[in-house]
Amino acid sequence: MKTIGLLGGMSWESSSEYYRLINQAVNRKLGGHHSAKSIMVSVDFEEVKHYQHHGEWDKATGLMIEGAQQIERGGADFLLICTNTMHKMADDVQKAIGIPLIHIADATARKIKEAGLTKIGLLGTAFTMEEEFYKGRLSSRHGLEVVVPEQDDCQLVHDIIYRELCLGEIVPESRRDYQRIIEKLVEKGCEGVILGCTEISLLIKQGDVAVPLFDTTSLHAEAAVAYALEEDEAEIGRPCG
Repeated sequence: MKTIGLLGGMSWESSSEYYRLINQAVNRKLGGHHSAKSIMVSVDFEEVKHYQHHGEWDKATGLMIEGAQQIERGGADFLLICTNTMHKMADDVQKAIGIPLIHIADATARKIKEAGLTKIGLLGTAFTMEEEFYKGRLSSRHGLEVVVPEQDDCQLVHDIIYRELCLGEIVPESRRDYQRIIEKLVEKGCEGVILGCTEISLLIKQGDVAVPLFDTTSLHAEAAVAYALEEDEAEIGRPCG
């Protein structure tokens, strides 16, 4: 079994989900008292949030590289960045380490294509929904047509993530807002929706909507376990860059 490196804390709410999902998946596959071999470095999300909202992406990149290198020195065989937004600097992180980085968008796109879908909605932080580092990768590498909400809805999705979900607050009214926004994406022809922030699955479940949801947290964790157990070397084990 390979040792999984987890760069977490963005937020710790979703990082705890990664840890739970990964260990449960290993135990399902191996039985007994088996659990995952893992190393986690958890950053202070307040610092990350400041860099994000002040456009100081160079400092955020430095923080990610430092954490990734610490994980590599600790003996991890590969790396997961336990958040969608901070994949903005995934290629820079990959260049700074000698172990593979499993990209969350690649793990997600693979499942979307397996489901036979081509037009997909995307929910996440404003950075993830509006910039090309994420949806551009889905389009250019995987041939998916990606649709994001209208501007006001994008802002609402973003605000709920930072003001509620990252703090562990689950508000029923916000769930209804997300359901409404997803319905509008479906009206635009989306065949499914990516929960492109690792906290969104704390609020929205498959039973809340009529179209397939692609929970990036669980899909990323699933990809990590497959690689750790050497079930999928060729496809998943490629560096992200």
